[in-house]
Amino acid sequence: MPIIINKDIPAFEILQKERIFVMNEARAYSQDIRPIEVAILNLMPTKIDTETQLMRLLSNSPLQVNITLISTESYQPTHINANHLNKFYKTFSEVKDRKFDGMIITGAPVETLPFEEVKYWDELKEIFDYANKNVTSTLYICWGAQASLYYNYGINKVLLKEKIFGVFEHIKESPLDFLLKGFNDYFYIPQSRHTGLDEAALRNTKELEVLASSEKSGIAIVKSKNGRQIFITGHLEYDAVTLSNEYERDLSKGLDIKPPQNYYKDDGTINMCWKSTATLFFTNWLNYYVYQITPFDIEKV
Repeated sequence: MPIIINKDIPAFEILQKERIFVMNEARAYSQDIRPIEVAILNLMPTKIDTETQLMRLLSNSPLQVNITLISTESYQPTHINANHLNKFYKTFSEVKDRKFDGMIITGAPVETLPFEEVKYWDELKEIFDYANKNVTSTLYICWGAQASLYYNYGINKVLLKEKIFGVFEHIKESPLDFLLKGFNDYFYIPQSRHTGLDEAALRNTKELEVLASSEKSGIAIVKSKNGRQIFITGHLEYDAVTLSNEYERDLSKGLDIKPPQNYYKDDGTINMCWKSTATLFFTNWLNYYVYQITPFDIEKV
């Protein structure tokens, strides 16, 4: 949250130059406060795990956040009880006349398919268009990020020779961006994907800015320069055991899968070295790219 100080005090200008978030008294006293409305389009088959992970991270902010869960209407998931969807989720057609301060679009286990062959691609394109016009800031995760970058900017994904699977060290390319506020110079993000991005095309897209990358797993965090779109190729929302569960699942299917890199300690226990980064990332997004930007009258989004 910002500190509130007189704009004429020398510290005000100094802190602004250091990218410390300060607010002058006039703005602070004129602010109206209301709950933040966040929609989650959950495309993951492990819906309950994913919704719980995201809600846990969204709850770390001092803000009051109202969550609306959304599922696809053109494709009915088979890995979740229909009663759960009917009770807790809405379809896009049920919310498309609303505005949201923030939206999260998750990954999905369809990354090796061409985008146009995904069963709900047409519906997803409609949701992308909706988000661009009716949401203050949208966070796209893993395949969701790839799909949005492809649809909105024509940046294609690239099939990798070997799955990127594990926890990888990343560096800040834009250290003063508010999204990375409080991050260490080196930080870790879980990755689990068979595809990457056309990084040359991405870096040459003037509307986008790369915020973080990894020598081993590539570009990790990107934003549109207006802040309305945030893309992350990995899974900061993952619990400690998520990669282990994926590994055991693939082994049980007889797939050729190596253990997740940089994940297990020498004694076989899990090194959850991304937890504080995840908390900072989601709190920073909610504060700087949603709460501080969105209008009090949500209909003006």
